[in-house]
Amino acid sequence: MIQHARRLFLALGLAATTALGSVATPASAQIPYFQNLLAASQTKYAAIVVDAKSGEVLYAKHEDSPRYPASITKVMTLYLTFEALASGKLHPDDRVQVSPHAAAQAPTKLGVRAGDSVSVTEAMEAMATKSANDMAVAMAEKLGGTESRFAALMTLRAQELGMQNTHFANASGLPDSRQLTTARDIAILSRAVMRDYPQYYKLFSLQQFTFRGQVLANHNHLLSRMPGVDGLKTGFTNASGFNLAVSAVRDNRRLIAVVMGGPTTAQRDQNAEDLLLTGFDVMRRRAMGEKITVAQNLFEPELSGPVVRPPVEQGDGDQTGLKIELASAPPSRAGKIQIVQPRQAKADRDAKAAKAKWAVQVGEFHSPTDARHQIAFVEKRFGDHFDGATGATDKQGRRYKAMFTGLTETDAKGACRALKAKRLACMVIEPA
Repeated sequence: MIQHARRLFLALGLAATTALGSVATPASAQIPYFQNLLAASQTKYAAIVVDAKSGEVLYAKHEDSPRYPASITKVMTLYLTFEALASGKLHPDDRVQVSPHAAAQAPTKLGVRAGDSVSVTEAMEAMATKSANDMAVAMAEKLGGTESRFAALMTLRAQELGMQNTHFANASGLPDSRQLTTARDIAILSRAVMRDYPQYYKLFSLQQFTFRGQVLANHNHLLSRMPGVDGLKTGFTNASGFNLAVSAVRDNRRLIAVVMGGPTTAQRDQNAEDLLLTGFDVMRRRAMGEKITVAQNLFEPELSGPVVRPPVEQGDGDQTGLKIELASAPPSRAGKIQIVQPRQAKADRDAKAAKAKWAVQVGEFHSPTDARHQIAFVEKRFGDHFDGATGATDKQGRRYKAMFTGLTETDAKGACRALKAKRLACMVIEPA
């Protein structure tokens, strides 16, 4: 059975641009750990379906597992471009100079020569439809000075939008092992761009655009195939598989679906369409008073309540089907419950507290923010090993240590073994 890595990494350190244009260095020492964890995942597939209005997650699978965004990255590049337009920093007719670095990007690209220029509108249309890597870099250099500085701004904005598990290293989505995101974070970004800049969101619905006499088609085939679809973005690299963030409207309801790691374009598109159709069916039936939700039909027993299957099974081998189930249906797996008498429970807690003088250090960082991010990551990924412990930062000189206190010797050593098994830094600290 394929073993899936889940909740494998935290948002990496941010590089914040100061008024003088300098960029702080992220906690890049942590990146190899997350790359190793990502490699441990034997599947690229992840998916999520979200109600665009409320943010409710209707369906999710591996939604917090790290994935390479590929060209969906350009949604964030465009988000920052829209931000500059809305603030007046940028205008649609402004010229975007193409540097040698931008011109040298790998396809897909417009192929504009170094030294030439395009308008802001042309650059945006090229990114949204043809997924032009040279235009993404040219725009990044115009707005950020350098692509690396712009990538730092992208990561910062991602964090501010709530994309806690995303780190950008470039503006295009071309292969870079440091460029990581999740299906959930892409859904957050998709909601943000249509919420914050509805006047520019229509760019993602262009089925083609004309550049210097050449008609260039949009890579998102669902725009012409599925009624109601009006965006957003496709992506592909060998490492990422076939990705798609797509949004559609039916009966005044908007859904967002994100599919990452599809094996082919056709199967990715079919999967996304099936997810949207099932999601719309749920929304329609909820409006009629039914209390239902979408459930994964993988290794689950049949429910005792009514089950309605969509007409088309999913195309990806890692997701064998969807079903709509009663929201009040009983859970498919029963857990074991241990009953402890109150007096005995208090005695056990007191005995454990008397021994809980040990601590664990899970990282050392340049900033308290990075230290807190590491604590949050460890709590999310290894929470069972730190039950009852307290996460805190400890400043020593110019460094900030990420710590967990209130552990017994056995728990502290066990927690460190678990972290080291995943190649994460950990050190047991004895009581003073």
